[in-house]
This record gives sequence, structure tokens and C-alpha cells, in this order.
Amino acid sequence: MKRRSWLFLGIALIVAVGAMLAFSLPADAGPLEDAIAKTPQGTGKGQINPKAEPGFMGIPGAPRVFWLWGILWGCWVGWIFSSVGAFGGIMAGVGHITVFGLADYGKTFRDTNPTLNKLLTDSIRVCNQYLVGLSALISSVTYFRMGRLVMPLGLCLAIGGILGAYLVPVLTAGKINLSMYIGYFGLVVFAVAGVLFYETTPSGQASRKAAKAATKAFEDAHIAKKGGDAGDTSNHGVQVKQWGVGKITFTFYGVEFSFNPLWPILGGFVIAAISAFIGVGGGFLYVPFLTSVAKLPMFIVAGTSALAVLVSMITSIFTFMFVKQTQVDFILIGTELIGIFIGSILGPITSKHIPEVWLKRLFVVLALYVGIGYTTKGFLGYSVLPGM
Repeated sequence: MKRRSWLFLGIALIVAVGAMLAFSLPADAGPLEDAIAKTPQGTGKGQINPKAEPGFMGIPGAPRVFWLWGILWGCWVGWIFSSVGAFGGIMAGVGHITVFGLADYGKTFRDTNPTLNKLLTDSIRVCNQYLVGLSALISSVTYFRMGRLVMPLGLCLAIGGILGAYLVPVLTAGKINLSMYIGYFGLVVFAVAGVLFYETTPSGQASRKAAKAATKAFEDAHIAKKGGDAGDTSNHGVQVKQWGVGKITFTFYGVEFSFNPLWPILGGFVIAAISAFIGVGGGFLYVPFLTSVAKLPMFIVAGTSALAVLVSMITSIFTFMFVKQTQVDFILIGTELIGIFIGSILGPITSKHIPEVWLKRLFVVLALYVGIGYTTKGFLGYSVLPGM
């Protein structure tokens, strides 16, 4: 089948899935319906007006997201996740928490119905993961075809991630309120911003000579040749040279890298646990881990982290929904997934034309802004930055 046919089939598939989700019930009868029934009725803060039009999760009076905004935000999330290999999950969270107003709405039930507050927190966490999961799937396949995915490293991260992604939903579902969630969300993102800022300093870059050499070779082939033909670079992608219990070796554009499988397995467990707690993919943690600890160039970090994220997302979503019976709004998810598909296709295509330094600077700025905004909003009750 030709490439264009595959693209058409993929678009048709995502549209069909989105349509089916859009016409399905927002939530089945269960804990959510019980919580709604126990919430005081009225039009005041922390109350539910049964006569109001259903919104998020089918709750009367809850925020309603216009379908086009869901698609556009999904495009942004998919693009940034598949381009940088990080922050896509954070942007998914920003959309649900701030842009669509779900967190501010859920916080109104903190005193009138804490159970509903916590159920909405879990729902936001899972909605984030649906978006990241699809983007990770598309990005993994795309980067693998481009020779920019280190399969053994991604699998080691995924092995450790399965346990972390299972344990955290089991231990925390129904126990985290929105203020706590937003505060920890901000702390984690702010900490990662500090790590990436260090990487831009001379001392942080000094230990990444191999990664810089591989990055230069890649940019010479894809970016530096303005208006020229970069030639056949298919043999310059990731080439695994050695599989072993204590050491795995591979090359990227002629530069050799190696790692001990034990460290990415342990790292995958910790990262998946943290990311499952705040309800995102973990790409924002995999990226600094792969660039700082494994010292890999950014051009292969995105694809490798996407594979690890995909496995942890499948595990976490399954645990939340089937073990802990968390409910989500499939109408909102369906529209966002259409945008995720579009953005995830464009990301790998456009990222190879953007120098690594600019990708990293973009991430640092976004991480600082979101981290400061959400940390203060969660723990102080208000954000010191506008828009958060």
C-alpha cells in the first residue's frame, strides 16, 4: 500500500474512532453518578443545578468544550510531544486544568462534596493519558521508520515503567484532591525545568561530547544543507551492535553509545510512577533522563521516550479504568484524539528542521512558566503568573 493510502487510512480510522467516542455515553452509572446525586443542588458555588445543560462527564452545569478547540489543542499536544519527546503530557494537563477550566470547576466541590472533587481529579489524569498514549503510538512508529528510536533502550524503560504505572493508580485513585494534584504537578515540572536549564550551561554540556557529535552529524545531513539533497541517510540511523545483560551498544550517525540495561529499568519505574501520579506520559522526565544520564542526542530521545511512554500509558489507563473504575468524558477525548493524530504526524517531519538548541529552549521556557504557575496555584490557592 502506498504511503498516501496509509495516511488516508489512518485519518479515516481516527475520525471513525473519534465519532464513536463522541456518540457514546460520557460516563457509565457508578461512583460518579452517586457523587453527583449527593452534591447539594442549586446555582451557587459547589452546587449542581439539575436543569443546567450537561457538560464535562455529563455533569449538569460543568464546562463544555467546543469540538474545534479540542481538535486544535490536540494538534498542539501531539506536535510538541512528537517533536521534543516531552511536555506533550504537560500540555494535555494544561488544557484540561486551565484552558478548558476543569480544575477550577472541580475545586468548587472541595467543601460541598470532596468525593466528586477527587473523582474529577482522577478523570483529568486519565484524559491526559489518553491523549499522550495515542501520540506516543504514532510517534513510536514514525521515529522507528526514520531510524531514530533506540528499541532496546525503550524496552528497558518500558519494563520498569509497567510496575510503576500499575502501582500508583492502585494506591492513589480516589485519594487526591485537585489542589494537591495541581501543586505537585507544578513542582515536578519546575524541577525538570531546572535540570534542562543546567544542560544548557557549559558544565552541563561538557559531559555530552558523543551526543553533540551525533547531533552535528544529523544536522549536517538534514539541516545544514540548505536547498540541497541530503542524500540517503537510512543507514545512518540507530544501529544496534550488541545486546547483553550488562551492556547494550548502538550507533547513531557513526557515533557509538552504550548503556547498562539495569539503569533504564530502574529509571523507567521511577519515571512511570511519578508521571502516573500527576496523570501525564512522563516524556518530560524521560527526556532529561536520556539526555543527561544516558547522554543521547535529542534527535533520538523523542522516539525512544515515546515507546516507553506508550507502554506506561496503556498500563496506567487500564489500571485506572478497569481496576479502580475511573470514568472519563469520551466526548472530549474523541475530539482531542483527532488533533493528536494530526500533530503527531507533523512533529517528526518538522522537528528535523529545527536545531536541538531551540527545541530545548522552548521546553525550558514552557516548563518554567507552567511549573511556577501551578506550584503557586496548588499550594497558595492562586497563581503568581497569568493564565494559570
